[in-house]
Amino acid sequence: MKLSHFNFDLPPKLLSEYPSDHRDESRLMVLDRKKESIEHKTFKDVVSYFNEGDAFVLNNTKVFPARLMGNKEKTGARIEVFLLRELSDEQRLWDVLVDPARKIRIGNKLYFGDDESLVAEVIDNTTSRGRTLRFLYDGSYEEFRKALFELGQTPLPKYIERDEEGFDKERYQTIYAKHEGAVAAPTAGMHFSRHLLKRLEIKGINIAEITLHVGLGTFNPVEVEDLSKHKMDSEELFIDQKACDIVNNAKKHKKRICAVGTTSMRALESSVSSFKTLNPYSGWTHKFIFPPYDFSLADSMITNFHTPKSTLLMMAAAFGGHDFIKEAYQVAIKEKYNFYSYGDAMLII
Repeated sequence: MKLSHFNFDLPPKLLSEYPSDHRDESRLMVLDRKKESIEHKTFKDVVSYFNEGDAFVLNNTKVFPARLMGNKEKTGARIEVFLLRELSDEQRLWDVLVDPARKIRIGNKLYFGDDESLVAEVIDNTTSRGRTLRFLYDGSYEEFRKALFELGQTPLPKYIERDEEGFDKERYQTIYAKHEGAVAAPTAGMHFSRHLLKRLEIKGINIAEITLHVGLGTFNPVEVEDLSKHKMDSEELFIDQKACDIVNNAKKHKKRICAVGTTSMRALESSVSSFKTLNPYSGWTHKFIFPPYDFSLADSMITNFHTPKSTLLMMAAAFGGHDFIKEAYQVAIKEKYNFYSYGDAMLII
């Protein structure tokens, strides 16, 4: 398949800048692949599509406040720094993106905070926008992390043209987020409330938690028409034995396995054995899934509505079928579903 197969006209007004009032009351489009039917529900109705012994796979990564606003030495120019990943805790080294990039060179110092108490020096210039910073901080590592995160803001997607508001710290995060390391939320999981998780538990549905730290690579534009030539950035992934046991037990007993979000699906497909069982994993994955693709474990998936030409849309099309997903997206636009991070959800069964 080609990049152009995943283009469509998305009205800008459907890009949701705010979440629904309650997590589990966003809209839910249900696609049945066998019947090729489309239903319109509320997200909390998802419970009715699953039974005792089924398994949900959740990504429990936690978004950290990755966006910092600083000033360049001497000129005082306003610089946005986006923390990508920590390279060394001892040396306080971080891979970052800077904007505007043209103003930042090796040796430049950046100052953060009203009192400029946090200082960073640019020590490497690897790409047009990427830099490596060394933070200059005399305190302990714990004190440094605290200072860094107090100054940081929630890394809302660029399409949200407003400043971070109070509720974003909580809402741009799943309620089961545990392990800090993501620069973007696994947004399909943001529809789950504590009440909804309790209802799933009461119904006997098992929860397997994996950790995939979402990086910006998931959202990088695809710039090649031939999808086989696109390279995904690596993202850190952890799958423990407990999660494997839950997934493999559901598969053994022919129960439904639901991947909550494209990140959970990528995690499953990154560590599947030749016997189509899930193995424990600790490392990195750059798995890129696009049609045609034979999925090994999950037979249902929850995902949001994605933007044109995105790798997320490509995975949804690989799972739901390109033509069926294309039809569903036209219905979503006609019915004014909300798209992207704070948007509505789709269940594919």
